[in-house]
Amino acid sequence: MFSESCKYAIKALVFIAKSNQEVKFLGGKEIALAIDAPPYFLASILQELSRKRIISSMRGPNGGFFMSEEQKNIPIIEIVRMIDGEKLFTDCILGLDFCGEVNPCPMHNQYQEIREKIIAMLKNNTILDFNNMVLNNEAFLVK
Repeated sequence: MFSESCKYAIKALVFIAKSNQEVKFLGGKEIALAIDAPPYFLASILQELSRKRIISSMRGPNGGFFMSEEQKNIPIIEIVRMIDGEKLFTDCILGLDFCGEVNPCPMHNQYQEIREKIIAMLKNNTILDFNNMVLNNEAFLVK
């Protein structure tokens, strides 16, 4: 459903938010290792998140990535839209160009209900919400 970039972005953001409880700055390699992501691939994702001000970064030997409280309150849907665009919210699940309300594919109407639930989940949850689930052992990022 999500691209690999989007999956890594969400996992990295939750890990950064969780780790900011203890440490101010996290290095890209440290984040990649923690979430089992390819370091160079994740580095480009983290740079993009930083450019879009989803996370903050500081250069130098003691630098790294961190999140402010405001950044932790960004709804997950913004991350998905920034990384994957609107495809998840608009495209046909079967990939048909003509699918829509007028010419629905066989899955259109049933998938529309699922899509609305996914959109609601993404709108109603923030990085901080996911972080709290991990901190409370209600959800996990790693085994």
